[in-house]
Amino acid sequence: MSARRDRLKKLVKVQEQLKALHETRHATFLAAATAAEAEARDLVGHFDQANSLSGLFPDLYHRRIASAVGRQEANLESARQEAGLIAAATARTNMVERTYKDVRSRDERQRSDRERLDLIAQKRQPESDD
Repeated sequence: MSARRDRLKKLVKVQEQLKALHETRHATFLAAATAAEAEARDLVGHFDQANSLSGLFPDLYHRRIASAVGRQEANLESARQEAGLIAAATARTNMVERTYKDVRSRDERQRSDRERLDLIAQKRQPESDD
């Protein structure tokens, strides 16, 4: 049973690493969406200013604003997908942890049972030697 316990222990670590990866990617997508939103707001703010170049290049400003909004939406969608992957990874991690704990407690129970049986056998041997 200890081989299975060791494999499950390694699997728990791998599942936790996978979950951490998805959490990191989720945070990265959210940060990128926030940055794109800030860029779009900044461009819109400059567009309305009197001394801006938006009067000379309105198409350029509109394209950049649209691009920033598009990046924001794409990053938010990717963040939503990663949130789903985080939930799935959390469920898998919890399942593997429960199985690992069950196997570990079963191994400990079997080991303590064997120790008790050994003690009983050792106490009986001196009686049979007499």
